[in-house]
Amino acid sequence: MKRRTLLLGSAMLVAGLLGVTAFQGPELLAGYRFMNALDQHYASYEANGGAWPQPQDACSLCHGARGQPHNSLYPALAGQPAAYIQAQLQAFAQGTRHSAQMQPLAAALSDERIKALAEYFARQVPRVTDAPASDDAMRARGHASATTRGCTACHGETLSGSPVAPRLAGQGQAYLLEQLKAFKQGQRSDPSGAMNATAAVLSEEELEALAHYIAGLAPSVR
Repeated sequence: MKRRTLLLGSAMLVAGLLGVTAFQGPELLAGYRFMNALDQHYASYEANGGAWPQPQDACSLCHGARGQPHNSLYPALAGQPAAYIQAQLQAFAQGTRHSAQMQPLAAALSDERIKALAEYFARQVPRVTDAPASDDAMRARGHASATTRGCTACHGETLSGSPVAPRLAGQGQAYLLEQLKAFKQGQRSDPSGAMNATAAVLSEEELEALAHYIAGLAPSVR
């Protein structure tokens, strides 16, 4: 009798567990997959930039995760030459490049931290920030301006940056246009003078077409 009761109890327990699994199994499996994905994310995060918290996390508020923003008003840092990022942070810190947001942030960074940030963003994979709406005529005008003005001489064959100039390909159209206008109006200075001289002779329509064309280019990994 006791044996029969024990067997019956065991059978009921197994049936109960099977019933719970049938109803909660998908949720348990989903939870396991989520935790596994989270572990992989943090492992990748630490392998890429070190233990949490990382200094570059603060940059993501504007520049996006790993330096790739979703808002075309902000510059992409991913894939930029390290020397360029380092030079710009130092320019912000010294007040030779003006930005109400960037100047106090850069001024608080040590030279070692600036170098580490530049190297981190330089090794991230770049992509197009926000591809502009298709406009074949404007794209053609922009391509013609880029060719005529010799943009590739400094910015590289695919405009993805070089040791002496930043990546332009895939930057946000709004950001590109803002910077071109700043060079044209003398609000931003290029130490070589090349960008100021180039932008100065471009009309507003040419500036817009150039920004449109470059924003749609897929950046290459250097």
